[in-house]
Amino acid sequence: MIKHSDGSLSYTIVWPDCSVDEEADSYLRMYEGSGSQKTYAYHLVDHMRWRILEGRTTETITFLDLKRYMGAVGARVPMPFGQPWRVPPQRPYGDSALQVAAACLKGFYLHNCARLGINSELRETLDAQRLPTKADRNRAVLGHLKKSMPANPLAAKNLPRRRHPKMLPDGAKPTLREAVNTARDAMVVQWLSDTSLRIGGLTGLHLVDLHLRDNAPCNECKSPHLHVCHRQTNPNRARAKIKPDWRMVDGVITGGEIYRVSPAMISAYFQYMTTEYQKYATGHGMLLIQLAGPHTGEPWSADAARGMLRRAGRRAELPGRIKPHAFRHQITNDAMDHANGNPMVGKVVGNWASAQTVDEVYGHPDLHSPEFVDALEKIWGERE
Repeated sequence: MIKHSDGSLSYTIVWPDCSVDEEADSYLRMYEGSGSQKTYAYHLVDHMRWRILEGRTTETITFLDLKRYMGAVGARVPMPFGQPWRVPPQRPYGDSALQVAAACLKGFYLHNCARLGINSELRETLDAQRLPTKADRNRAVLGHLKKSMPANPLAAKNLPRRRHPKMLPDGAKPTLREAVNTARDAMVVQWLSDTSLRIGGLTGLHLVDLHLRDNAPCNECKSPHLHVCHRQTNPNRARAKIKPDWRMVDGVITGGEIYRVSPAMISAYFQYMTTEYQKYATGHGMLLIQLAGPHTGEPWSADAARGMLRRAGRRAELPGRIKPHAFRHQITNDAMDHANGNPMVGKVVGNWASAQTVDEVYGHPDLHSPEFVDALEKIWGERE
């Protein structure tokens, strides 16, 4: 990890003698300034350690070697791949991580094989194409002209979409608000409950991002709202996942992701600001601060927020581990229920990129929904 003078971070891979791995560095520089650089760096470290153990290089590695590696980290491959590479306490990659690893490896070897003029056989195998799907054509401008799309032969095929996202336990929101110990923590629970904020976006908020009065000068939303802005230089390293353009002119933020703010959120905000924030804040301008320890008053991190929710869930004796993303799933699901399954409402409430995804994941009744119970009881003959 390299920290620049403006506070931004870059990631590369170095050898034990502190020399930079030239191949990895050349590839990772393509993602300078994006969150993908960090993710790909960690995946490459894992792969290159395996590659050293296997005695392979970019020039000698084969496609079957890469398939064996994917099997060793958790993919299902129809071949012997030796001992699992990730052993306890490490866990095999999940479906999402396997897809990221496949994309990283394909990009890494295509880039370096072409740049160095080596291993043309591997390059030709990885540079695969497929026919465009209807979804591909719908996403593309002049999609009817597309004849092929890039494919990744390392990626798992036909992975099932998780149709039942992990929700909060019943009664979790009021129970958590009673279980927390500070005004800051109560505000975090309230803000996660009433919006679809991701934890990186919440812990990355600055005070200037909050427009908590009607008719804010940004003229982008008449009601109280907030702007989630992707910043590379937050001192707590919190980053918003989505990166729409934003700017600040004369002290007013415009752009970014916009979320409506409820009256309960505003009440929790003022309770926090007039007590703990006023007492401990150190002038950095970020919303959430540490309330104890040697760094009291400094920005509070996303990992610390996750830990707070986990401990509050244990105190409240709620089943399972309470995770911030469950709030996002919960509000989208609740919005769909109250909007008669309209995916556009769920899309807007959750700031989702696709109404189709919302409809596929949240647009079906569960086993206890009134619609499902009513239909089933009629089939059973218990109701007319």
